Amino acid sequence: MTVKAILTDIEGTTSSISFVKDVLFPYARRALPRFVAARGKEPAVRKWLDAVATENGGMCDDAMIVEVLQGWIDEDRKHTALKALQGMIWADGYNSADFTAHIYPDAAPALRAWHAAGLPLYVYSSGSVPAQRLFFGHSDAGDLTPLFSGWFDTEVGGKREAQSYRNIIESIGLPAGEVLFLSDVVEELDAAREAGLQTALIDRREDYAQPREGDAAHGHERVESFADLVIC
Repeated sequence: MTVKAILTDIEGTTSSISFVKDVLFPYARRALPRFVAARGKEPAVRKWLDAVATENGGMCDDAMIVEVLQGWIDEDRKHTALKALQGMIWADGYNSADFTAHIYPDAAPALRAWHAAGLPLYVYSSGSVPAQRLFFGHSDAGDLTPLFSGWFDTEVGGKREAQSYRNIIESIGLPAGEVLFLSDVVEELDAAREAGLQTALIDRREDYAQPREGDAAHGHERVESFADLVIC
């Protein structure tokens, strides 16, 4: 395929789903009460706590807000306020070297090779942009942030909405047909294709025991690792 830029998802694409669910989410859940107690009055934190409070009937007790947020973590809810607060908590964990971010062994070499070949790389994830930067800045493969030209989260729109990809394309400044979107979620790829992007389904056996072939791939090119992608 001929592409001029690559837009990639993170969870299930560059990195394992299990890392997020088994390491990051539990870490944030455990740390939330202590984090809110220590930093809840900081404007950058208060902004998101108040947003959660307003959405839930104007609750004024931070302990209740924490319970709501912990419930959202358990539900894997894609909420901008939760993602922002999780990103701040994960920053503490990364900076304390409590963990590093999982990167699939095939992903880092491919990202480096594409960058070296002059392909601009972008990230689009439901995690907040600060969380994305932390993730790639503290990865198993080292600091990968210099490889990327831009970062997008759900503030541009939901990942299963075609308009979100149109917004990203407008920001990137390239024709949609010259941008390749990589994701493990078929519905996200459907939305990207509707917006005119090229697409590839990353169908990793580690994350998806049942291969999504034929009709299950919705007509998207399917590969099991970045090493299987042919880009020119």
